[in-house]
Parts: sequence; C-alpha cells; structure tokens
Amino acid sequence: MSGFFGVASKESCVLDLFFGIDYHSHLGTRRAGMAVLGDKGFTRAIHNIENSPFRTKFDKDLDSFEGNLGIGCISDYESQPLLLHSHLGSFAISTVGRINNLDGLKAHCFEKGMTHFQEMSIGGINPTELIAALINQKNSIVEGLKYVQDLVDGSMSILVLNKDGIYAMRDKEGRTPVIVAAKENGYCVTFESSAFLNLGYTHYKDLGAGEIDLITPNEVQVLQKPYEQKKVCSFLWVYYGYPTSTYEGVNVEVMRNRCGKILAARDDVEVDSVAGVPDSGIAHAIGYSNVKGIPFSRPFIKYTPTWPRSFMPTNQVQRNMIAKMKLIPVADLIKDKKLLLIDDSIVRGTQLGETTQFLYESGAKEVHVRPACPPIMFGCKYLNFSRSNSERELITRRVIEELEGENVSKETLQKYADPDSKEYANMCEEIRKRLNFTSLRYHRLDDMIESIGLDKCELCTYCWDGTE
Repeated sequence: MSGFFGVASKESCVLDLFFGIDYHSHLGTRRAGMAVLGDKGFTRAIHNIENSPFRTKFDKDLDSFEGNLGIGCISDYESQPLLLHSHLGSFAISTVGRINNLDGLKAHCFEKGMTHFQEMSIGGINPTELIAALINQKNSIVEGLKYVQDLVDGSMSILVLNKDGIYAMRDKEGRTPVIVAAKENGYCVTFESSAFLNLGYTHYKDLGAGEIDLITPNEVQVLQKPYEQKKVCSFLWVYYGYPTSTYEGVNVEVMRNRCGKILAARDDVEVDSVAGVPDSGIAHAIGYSNVKGIPFSRPFIKYTPTWPRSFMPTNQVQRNMIAKMKLIPVADLIKDKKLLLIDDSIVRGTQLGETTQFLYESGAKEVHVRPACPPIMFGCKYLNFSRSNSERELITRRVIEELEGENVSKETLQKYADPDSKEYANMCEEIRKRLNFTSLRYHRLDDMIESIGLDKCELCTYCWDGTE
C-alpha cells in the first residue's frame, strides 16, 4: 500500500505537510517524498525509508522547503511525488493504487509518441510516471485525470499539484479513501483521516467514487461529480487502516471492536484469556473479551524500538523472521493457559503458525484462533495490500489444490467460500491441522459486513468471494 497527503494553505504548508505524510508511515516501506510549490517554483525531496523512519530522513530538508501548496507520499515501491514539465506546464504528481494493465498502457504511450520511461532500481517502470504520461496526452489536467479513469484496469487515486492548486481524484470505484479536511487558513487532502486530527483540521468531506476536486487555500471546487456506485476496500477496516481513522463515516477502532463482539456471539469455546495479535488484532480481541467476559491479556508484546513498522522489511523471508522476532512472550500469561488469539487475517499462514508454535513452546495448553475476516480465497486485483505474488501462496488455495487437484474452477472455489458448506469445513480443518491450532473459526462474510455497517454493494469483497 501507499498513502498520500496534500496541503493548500494561505500560510506556509511545510510543517503540516511534513507531519501529515509522517502519519502515513504504516502504509509504506521503501520510498517517501515531499514536493512544495512556492514563489520560486517547486522544491522536492525523495528518500529511501527502508531502514529509518520518515521523520529522520526528512527533518533535515525542512528548511529548504518554502511555499503554501504541497503534496507528499509514503510508498511501498516507487519514488514519488514526481516532478514533470509538459505542454500542461510544470506539476507534481503522487498516486495510490494498482495498475493491472501496465504493460498495455506502456505500449499505448509508445504508440502515442513517447520514446522511453525511466527504469526503477527494483526493475520495471514507475507507475506514477506512467499515469503522468497518460494525463499529458490530453489538453488539461482534468481531461487527463478522466482519461486515466477510463484506461486503468485496477485502482488509481491521484494528487496533482500545480499553480492552480491540488487536483485530487479518488479512484473510479472508490476503493481507497480520499478525504478533505479544513481549518481557518486552508485545506488538506489525505488517505488517512487520522493524519489531520492533531494538525487543527476538521473533516470537510470524503470524495465520492471517481470524484475530481480542485483544492486551493480558499475553496474546494468539484470538477467531476462522483459516480453513484462505489466498492470500498473492506480491508481498510479489518487490517491496514489506522485505528484512529474513519472512512465513509465508520471508525476503524469501533469497527474492530464490533467485529470482535460478533465473533464472540457465534463462539462457545472455553479459554482462560483472549489476545489480539499486535497491532490490528488487538481491538478485535477487546470487543470479543467485552462480550464474553473473558479476560483480555497480552501473552506476547510487540517490540517496536528498532522495528517500529509492521510492514518492514520488504523481503518476505526477512519479514517472516522479524515478525517472529518482534513478539516477545510473557511466560506467566502463557504457561498452562488456554489462549484464544484474534488476528486480522490469515494469508500464507507462516507468521501465525510460528506465533502459535512459540506459544506452545512457552507452555500454552491450548491455542484457539479466530481470524477477523473470512478465508482469503482470491489475490487482490485492486490494491497492493498483500505481497503475495501468486494466489498459490494463499494457504486456502494450497489446501484446496491438494483436496481438489490443480486448475480449480471458480465454481468450486465458491463452494469453499461458503461457510455453510462441507467443502469450507474440510478446508478449515486442514488449515487448523497444518498450523497446529487447537481450534479455528473464521469470521463469516455476512458478519464482517455487519461489523463494518455498510451495505455489501458498497464494499469490495473480492478477496473472499471473488465478486467484482
């Protein structure tokens, strides 16, 4: 994932921009950047943040920034914001999303006369540069943004900064949030609503699906009205959203508490304590504990001084090792105890399996697991929330292939996604045995939707049921 933040102010935007971007640090691992527009033009800085926090890298740059308009980004992969000079003038651009047809759009740009793209150090081209190239094929920024909506297969939200102000576009299906907040001297635009709470801003509006606005220090002007239909990513609430953020009027922490309560209502397991796998599982566990009256405890503590961000590092082998190293057991809360763990999800199963193993090694009598979402059956096509390179990395798909053979049809997968089917029960039992849980019960999709509180038609649930 990535996250962006922008400021249009009657005064200097630099400090608000700096702290607003920093509040997105949980969403990215590799690159971060700031671009500010002032009387002397653009100033920009981009740094590698793989081994140090955003603030550490950018604090020394602050004195060089001057201006009242700015955008910035924390990114999982590509360097941004980019600065470009074209027939549309000079502008900075930052994006959040995923392009499934990147190769086709690259070929399209070559057909239109482009001769090259810069290659990133990790290989491939920068998707943000591709989006800028598409915008530049039109006669205005707004026409270019609409063009991007028409061409991109996937999801793409964008901030463009030029002398007019900040053009903000939410992706066509509204899968990721774009939120505007206001204070006396201007406006900010953000992915995470929690990013502005300590900066003196108050919520102004959520952009609708596909909406395009122009944000200046004096006003927010709607340039394209939103589409009626939206498909907001459900994982915003379950997993990667920050607890203090609110999307579509639903707060993340409140949703997770409600999720735990609904999980508890269907459960009759007898345990000594309930624990959440840090960090996103904790609020789910508190909700469960409150309903059941079973003590909430922390049988392991997450070590954050040198590994402060859950997404670091990007290498999967290192991630698995550090995920294990981060969690330090509290033996007195584990030995001879029957424990219930709530994690946000099970993707590959590696980390949760290792967590369960070290609980047994620390003396746990039983370890019961309750994921806060249904079994993930399909790799996400719209956002980069998961690092899985193949659906076969999902533990569900590996189990299903062993039960059914290769080339499993979508119809068969639908049976395994049905929580009332024998196929679903067989899959869950096989996962339980592989990961050595005492018992396993996933959150049902209908219950998860109830936990969020929006209609299913407003939510993207593709990961769980394959519905587009």
